[in-house]
Amino acid sequence: MPVRRVPVSQPLLGPEETHHVNEALAKGAISGFFGDYLPMFEQEFAAYCECKHGVSVSSGTTALHLALATLSIGPGDEVLVASLTNMATFFAVLYQGAHPVPIDSEADTQNLDPKLLRARITPKTKAILVVHLFGHPVDMDPVMEIAREHNLYVIEDCAEAHGALYKGRKVGGIGDIGCFSFYANKVITTGEGGMLTLNNAEWAARARNLKGLAFGDKNKFMHKDIGYNYRMTNLQAAIGHAQFGKIEQIITAKREIADKYARRLGGRDDLQLPVEKPYARNVHWMYMVLLAGRNAGRRAEVMRALLQKGVESRENFLPYNMQEIFINRGWTRVDECPVANDLGLRGFYLPSGPAISDEEIDYVCQSLIEALDQ
Repeated sequence: MPVRRVPVSQPLLGPEETHHVNEALAKGAISGFFGDYLPMFEQEFAAYCECKHGVSVSSGTTALHLALATLSIGPGDEVLVASLTNMATFFAVLYQGAHPVPIDSEADTQNLDPKLLRARITPKTKAILVVHLFGHPVDMDPVMEIAREHNLYVIEDCAEAHGALYKGRKVGGIGDIGCFSFYANKVITTGEGGMLTLNNAEWAARARNLKGLAFGDKNKFMHKDIGYNYRMTNLQAAIGHAQFGKIEQIITAKREIADKYARRLGGRDDLQLPVEKPYARNVHWMYMVLLAGRNAGRRAEVMRALLQKGVESRENFLPYNMQEIFINRGWTRVDECPVANDLGLRGFYLPSGPAISDEEIDYVCQSLIEALDQ
């Protein structure tokens, strides 16, 4: 048994979260329809993303689905999607009956490669769904240029990138709709939960109506549309409000953790470390490394050695085009995105919760170096 445990991530929670939750409980404001914390959290988070409107929801996945539904993307439509991502990104497209088209990755950022977009556009293409993977923003200028040329919507999956900057602009406010997750391991958390950020008032109103079962105005039970029950509760928003107060503190900690890892692990030819492009502020949601050289095929062995020392790690995502559930349906081919495949098989992330200590980082690095040198 390992003598110690270094978890891959733990949220930074304190008395503020307890205070706000208890205040909401005392008022009986526990649902997704009532309470002061819901509008408060929506407004402050939207403003942080330089947007006019925030629509809170029950998860990052429901945020993505609601964004697509709000834009009326459906059967017969195609959506270009970064292949290397949590499959929730693709599931959201499929929930709408639309067809996702996987786009391969950049080898350094692991993000969607904008140079590949034009070749995948057809008359059926309606949107581009970018993913700011592991906290590094996608190169958005070429994405937006292509979208304008072809009259396409741009949806940003910002589940892992709260506060990331692209040329000084916050992600979530660059495309048409930003989609955030507040799951327990995200930059800030509400336990479960998510948010849409946008500037179009009509879309915001539609998203707000759809997420609450599309109730009617004059007669509540004369529904306006086929709605969803995607509401965040006021209790979750109370946690979110407390978390929002420390978002820059958490991002600073994440970036310092990444710098410490880079100093200790840099210079090895068998390890590819995360990058930060000149246009970006990488918030390093998780510290993702890629095995290279003689260790390129040893991920399972290296991760096993880390776990024996009590160091938790997680594999990189497997891209859409490697998922058997999609290949077996004839929707994709395993060779469709070779760069994403390579990244998915070589990558894993190290413990990088905001409260990790320097001593723990040293221990993780020592354990990793020993595993690599075996």
